[in-house]
This record gives sequence, structure tokens and C-alpha cells, in this order.
Amino acid sequence: MDGPNDYDVDALLDRVGFESDRSVLTRRQAEVLALREREVPQATIATRLGTSRANVSSIEASARTNVEKARETIAFAEALNAPVRVDVVAGTDLYDIPSRVYAACDDADVKVNQTAPELMKSVSDAAGDAVSGREVKRDLLVGITMDGIVRVRRQEID
Repeated sequence: MDGPNDYDVDALLDRVGFESDRSVLTRRQAEVLALREREVPQATIATRLGTSRANVSSIEASARTNVEKARETIAFAEALNAPVRVDVVAGTDLYDIPSRVYAACDDADVKVNQTAPELMKSVSDAAGDAVSGREVKRDLLVGITMDGIVRVRRQEID
């Protein structure tokens, strides 16, 4: 395994196009993630950065939370702007969703790149506890982007 000094973190971040003023990550968070993704231990990173392992752990956790929030924001924006949006009400059978999505996609001339079983799994996985077995437990919005990407949004209950 490479050590943290075997990586020029500045060059690595430049190579992947990291720009702190355009990112949800701070420069330090990006540095820690870059090293962690290369399996550099937190204690080793802490030594390199002149801080504690606990601080590196906290920086990494914050960075991963920020990345997940950014992914969620992108999924929200894509679902909101998707040319195909199918409302799925609570009580719907999961097996009924593919035919509804395919019909809406046909009407909009959008191709879904998933078979019916793949689509049901995508919806179920993305919906989390909003789907139990074959039953949709909470209202969902299934959006399909122009590229055929499926985005599932759950109706949040207050």
C-alpha cells in the first residue's frame, strides 16, 4: 500500500478538477477523501496533516455527508426537471409501476434503459421503507430523465 507521502494531493486534486469555490467540499475534506479513497489510514493522514486521527475521522464523515447531500440534490433536480414524471400513490402494487412508466415514456418519446424487473428493483431500492414487499406505502414520484435514468422521490411525511 502506498503511504500518504507517495501522493501529491495537490496534483491529484488538480488532475480530477477539484475547485473549492465550486464544490460542496472544503479543500481539506477533498484532501482527506482523496487519500482515504486510496486506502491511506486515517492515522497516517492525521500525521501528514498535523492533526488528530479523530479530527481526520470527523473531516471524512463531514465530507461523505456533503457528497451524499450533493447526490441527493442532483437526484431532486433531475426528478423535478424530468420530462417523464409518474405519480405513484400509496397502495400501488410495485408490479404495476413498470407498465405505467413505460406508457408515460412512450408518450414523451423517452427510452428507459431498464427491464421491468430492473425498474421495480430501482424503484424499491430508491424508495427505501416507502415500499414494503410489493406494496408502495408512501406516495412516490418516479421521474425519467432524457437519458433514461430513473429518479425516485418519496413523499415526505411531516
